[in-house]
Amino acid sequence: MDALRRHSLLIIVVGSLVISLAMGLRHGFGLFLEPMSSDLGWGRGVFAFALALQNLIWGFAQPFSGALADRFGAARVVVIGGLLYALGLAFMGLSESALGMSLSAGLLIGLGLSGTTFSVILGAVGRAVAPEKRSMAMGIVSAAGSFGQFAMLPGTLGLLGWLGWSTALLAMGVMAAMMVPLGAMLKDRPSARLASDLSLRAALDEAAGQRGFWLLCLGFFVCGFQVVFIGVHLPGYLFDNGLAVQVGSTVLALVGLFNIFGTYAAGWLGGIYSKPRLLSWLYLTRGAVITAFVFLPLSPTSAYLFGITMGLLWLSTVPLTNGIVASVFGVRHLSMLGGIVFLFHQLGSFMGVWMGGYLYDLTGHYDVVWKIAILLSVVAALLHWFISEAPVKRPQPTEAQA
Repeated sequence: MDALRRHSLLIIVVGSLVISLAMGLRHGFGLFLEPMSSDLGWGRGVFAFALALQNLIWGFAQPFSGALADRFGAARVVVIGGLLYALGLAFMGLSESALGMSLSAGLLIGLGLSGTTFSVILGAVGRAVAPEKRSMAMGIVSAAGSFGQFAMLPGTLGLLGWLGWSTALLAMGVMAAMMVPLGAMLKDRPSARLASDLSLRAALDEAAGQRGFWLLCLGFFVCGFQVVFIGVHLPGYLFDNGLAVQVGSTVLALVGLFNIFGTYAAGWLGGIYSKPRLLSWLYLTRGAVITAFVFLPLSPTSAYLFGITMGLLWLSTVPLTNGIVASVFGVRHLSMLGGIVFLFHQLGSFMGVWMGGYLYDLTGHYDVVWKIAILLSVVAALLHWFISEAPVKRPQPTEAQA
């Protein structure tokens, strides 16, 4: 038993470090929008498209990365993902064209993120801990990603001011390479295959036949739309409205700081209360917070308050959403099924970040996208209200034979 507890603790600690690096580095990408677009003569649409492509590739690659982690363990997937992430940052720092930006920030980093973030890591955690502790463990690891966003953002801003955007990205690539040895330490043990286990195809068919699974996917689309639009475009939005660049970076840091508490609390509450109902209230609260931010007078104080409140709601969806997948379908194919749900998150991310840049270049403001984000909060709240987290009923082997 002690050995099992040590193994679980190792998975939680190493997984937390990997997610802290992966999410912390990614959280600062919005700071590069203005300097790269200005120096290279791009509209904001070029940078926004590259990050939209990153989120799209991340999403489409995630089910495959998850399936590989379910089959072979998370260690190999994280090592390869860390290498791709580091290469993508290095080439992003050397990019001088829209194509180079799309291949580096879009393709390579998108693939790298699919191997180093939530679906792969939380799948390993879900297999390593007891069911009654699963929601809490997922909350702890998700909170580590939030800590990375808070802790690394000031460093990213410092590198940007000290070295300029190109060399700063190269330095970030060196930091991303640290995920390679960490990944090698992630000795995840894929669940032993039992005769009663579903095959990969059967697991896909089972999930596809569950209405709640598709409602969960559509709800996570909304999460992706909101958080990536805000993460990438908020610094530019604040700058356009006369606030200093440091205000934008401070707001993103506050999002990361308070995200730690929000994500941990969500994991804890998910072990006590209905996870779908918690998600409904979470999205309604997000909509109210965004409405207040957009329609009330803007100031540094209101921006900081927005960062604090949105931080409490930022990644708190992750342990609840993955916890529902684990509760309903079990952990045998958790990384793969969680990856499919996450694909919809990334489709939303693509739309949020791309639409933000496209409509900004078209209209000169972000007003329409903010209103869409508010409307989607209401839609997501309704979708989650009708999801059940009861385990799916499967025929026993004797029943199936009969």
